Amino acid sequence: MGKNLTSRAEDYSKWYNELVVKADLAENSAVRGCMVIKPYGFAIWEKMQAELDRMFKETGHQNAYFPLFVPKSLFEAEEKNAEGFAKECAVVTHYRLQNDPDKPGKLRVDPEAKLEEELVVRPTSEAIIWNTYKGWIQSYRDLPLLINQWANVVRWEMRTRLFLRTAEFLWQEGHTAHATKEEAIQEAELMNDVYATFVENFMAIPVIKGIKTESERFAGAVETYCIEALMQDGKALQAGTSHFLGQNFAEAFDVKFATSEGHQEYVWATSWGVSTRLMGALIMTHSDDQGLVLPPNLAPNQVVIVPIYKGQDQLDEVSQAAEKIAADLRAQGVSVKYDSRDTLRPGAKFAQHELQGVPLRIAIGARDLANGTVELARRDTLTKETVALDGLPKKVKDLLDEIQKTLLQKAMDYREQHITEVNSFDEFKEVLKTKGGFISAHWDGTAATEERIKELTKATIRCIPMDAKMEEGKCVLTGEKSNRRVLFAKAY
Repeated sequence: MGKNLTSRAEDYSKWYNELVVKADLAENSAVRGCMVIKPYGFAIWEKMQAELDRMFKETGHQNAYFPLFVPKSLFEAEEKNAEGFAKECAVVTHYRLQNDPDKPGKLRVDPEAKLEEELVVRPTSEAIIWNTYKGWIQSYRDLPLLINQWANVVRWEMRTRLFLRTAEFLWQEGHTAHATKEEAIQEAELMNDVYATFVENFMAIPVIKGIKTESERFAGAVETYCIEALMQDGKALQAGTSHFLGQNFAEAFDVKFATSEGHQEYVWATSWGVSTRLMGALIMTHSDDQGLVLPPNLAPNQVVIVPIYKGQDQLDEVSQAAEKIAADLRAQGVSVKYDSRDTLRPGAKFAQHELQGVPLRIAIGARDLANGTVELARRDTLTKETVALDGLPKKVKDLLDEIQKTLLQKAMDYREQHITEVNSFDEFKEVLKTKGGFISAHWDGTAATEERIKELTKATIRCIPMDAKMEEGKCVLTGEKSNRRVLFAKAY
């Protein structure tokens, strides 16, 4: 598995595409715009999924599953949502194929098998879920209803890139129903906080929590909360969103409940989700020109042990020691792989595990056994040290914790250096051109100005930070009054 990656400085986009494939994370499939997530890539996604699922359940949510297909009439019920996703919808019109009489051995759509109602392949599940909730919710006793589903969705994207933007992707989507507006807002904010905690603690990616502008909101939402991350090339990436949907979907699908006083009221709703796009964020935040750099909390193998030997006798002796090291580490909760393949030389194994971002590598040979030592190599710093076998499990545990913290701190330092306050449009354009990152600037609050800045610079308002302090100023483009700064950036 040769490296030969294009350097990030030379072509960041090409570097990313090569790394995803060469590190065995994913590849393009026979279906245009769709990907095959390979076992190593899926193992990382499974770790993300397991941790998020635990966090969801700790906050009272349950998993369910809803159909992939949405009748077109249901999809149209909430107009803003339907309009927002219409251009990305794949639609099923027929339910059967037949032999093509004009082309032997080929099939065609059976014209007699046209569906009475066309089915939309879900780009998101609000419509089918809220139609279902109508039968589940009658009284305040049925609330809150806290449901999550792990699923795939289809959004017919024209320009695709592995993990970041594909026609089909994996995600989770939470859909909750509440008796009061306050409770629903609290839920939307809570889940945004859950995402921020996960991304920072497990992915080692610092995020900014904020609110989207009206034009950047989820279609059908009253308010969209988000977490925004910054990639190494100075572009922002939306890592997760949580939406307060008001009563829009309840009204569209006539979902009412009887209050404790006996009145009929529409329920209040939220939805929230993260997707396999997080894999793209993980790759782009930490990795280097040698390959992936994985935070220990998400690495499929936190440690790999590589034997160095000449002949079968040495291998047997080294393997015995390696298996004991692996067992001791596993007893400490560390995931370990003993790479005993005899088809690759140690140098080739080192290169592969470096490319795949394994946090720690232990090399052990006959000389090490005689000295009671091993060679320990860190992936994040590419440094090596000789350490004693005695006390190795504690040393490894401490190093894994240190790597996790170091990766977060490094990403945080980069982000802090790339948040720039500007007060004029010339300054805005100059920072965008020469430095990138988040630009903190005043905005007059109008969609027209937001759109004009996007047209002129390709930068969008990523969010209005939750902790943005009130500050009198003038819009960088129009000079109109503004009472706080917002964050602009070019984004994925």
